[in-house]
Amino acid sequence: MPAAIFSGIGGLLYWQNATNQWASWAYAWTLIPGFAGVGALLMGLLGKEPMRNFRAGAWLVFISLVMFAIFGAFLGGMNFFGPYWPLLLVALGVILLARNLWGAR
Repeated sequence: MPAAIFSGIGGLLYWQNATNQWASWAYAWTLIPGFAGVGALLMGLLGKEPMRNFRAGAWLVFISLVMFAIFGAFLGGMNFFGPYWPLLLVALGVILLARNLWGAR
């Protein structure tokens, strides 16, 4: 898992250095839990408890990408959501609420 985090941060810093987009760090930090999720996905594929680690890693990647899209749209880095970025936040809340209610049974 640490290798996935370090590789992800290294790739992110390489991209920022190559494009001189250092201001993107204001919302790019939300990708770090996704890097940990990639590590958990790899642990799920190669480890002893494949389903549990794979599911946890997939949720981390999903939540990280949604947060990246929300913060990126909010902070002006990504304008393809326009004024609809709050809908992503509502959708994430509904998904997390449904997941908790479904998992409680």
